[in-house]
Amino acid sequence: MAATPTCPVRYDPLDEATLADPYPVLAALRAQAPLVWHDTMESWLVTGYDDCVRVLRDHESFARDPRRLGRTVPEASLSVQVLDPPHQAAVRSAFMTSLHAQDLPALQERTRRDITARLEVLAPQPEWDVMRELAQPVALDAIADLLGVTPPPLTEWVQVSDTIMRSMDGGLNPDLVEPGRAAREKLSELVASWFTTTGSPARLLGHVRARTADAGPELARYVVHTARVMFQGGYSTLAAAIGNAVDTLARNPQAQRALRETPQLRATGVDELVRYDGPVQGTSRLAAAADVLLGGRTVHRGEKVTVLFQAANRDPAHFEHPDRLVLDRSPNRHLGYGWGTHACLGTTLAQRVLIALLDALADHPGLLHPAGPARRRHTATMRAFDHLPVTLQP
Repeated sequence: MAATPTCPVRYDPLDEATLADPYPVLAALRAQAPLVWHDTMESWLVTGYDDCVRVLRDHESFARDPRRLGRTVPEASLSVQVLDPPHQAAVRSAFMTSLHAQDLPALQERTRRDITARLEVLAPQPEWDVMRELAQPVALDAIADLLGVTPPPLTEWVQVSDTIMRSMDGGLNPDLVEPGRAAREKLSELVASWFTTTGSPARLLGHVRARTADAGPELARYVVHTARVMFQGGYSTLAAAIGNAVDTLARNPQAQRALRETPQLRATGVDELVRYDGPVQGTSRLAAAADVLLGGRTVHRGEKVTVLFQAANRDPAHFEHPDRLVLDRSPNRHLGYGWGTHACLGTTLAQRVLIALLDALADHPGLLHPAGPARRRHTATMRAFDHLPVTLQP
């Protein structure tokens, strides 16, 4: 995958070296071409922190909703993540109000106990896979716990989620789009069934259902699809974040000891782990104005703009020693969960689960160590592992 001749840096997000460590090429882009057109991706790439935040904040100039430019959106994709302000207000308010009504400390404690029990089983093994045996089951149980639903079988669910996640790279491989659309539609049917069954009004979906009981058909479909996005997106982001965090810690025994000896580091540490090697690599917008001046260049109406979160998260203009893991970094206004009204709805859950992970690891007598070659998932939008072998034995 070649960049345009005007781009001084070759950026292929699916190159094996970039999958293993994207930060050198992202740093080169940020330094040499902070805003550059990428022919293959058919998009402007934005790498500087200030420009990234500008795109995410300026909803008038940069649209999330393609329909503002006369383009179509598949039915299964009509969620809060497609709507721009002020049109997303009713749906987002229903979910955020319901999220704030949850007993998140209790959920965090249940997750800590779950992780602790799993570590007790895994610790005696000379090698185990973080993704299959920890990240995926913990993420699925946590998001199902939050929503108040019975999780689908793990093996079956991982395949569905993987198909949806890979379709996020449809701009690089159009063949991924249709399987992803079909998987979203099938999952939306499952989520719609959750809205017709009796559930606890105290849990998130029960709370949302009560708040939107009198919603018209248009709002109702956005609510169902948003619940699907929260379930699937929350799971995939959380599973990837757990894997990335465990990998970072396994390679930094000193950081593990610091988190064990100084518990107050865990609250800031979870944000630093996401900043340092987060799960979501970027997001895209469409220029909605006739001409938009960004980074000293003119972006024309209808052109795509890709915000590269992980490039922004290591911008030395905003983060001192950006390539170091600084567990007490504060403030830490990273873009690991997005920004503003389109930020991940599961951000609070992710932070709680990651703190539960750090608590459980700190309580365990062993330290994490790599136990063999890891394999990154062949995806550009989501930075995750397919296989991550570690050990808790000396």
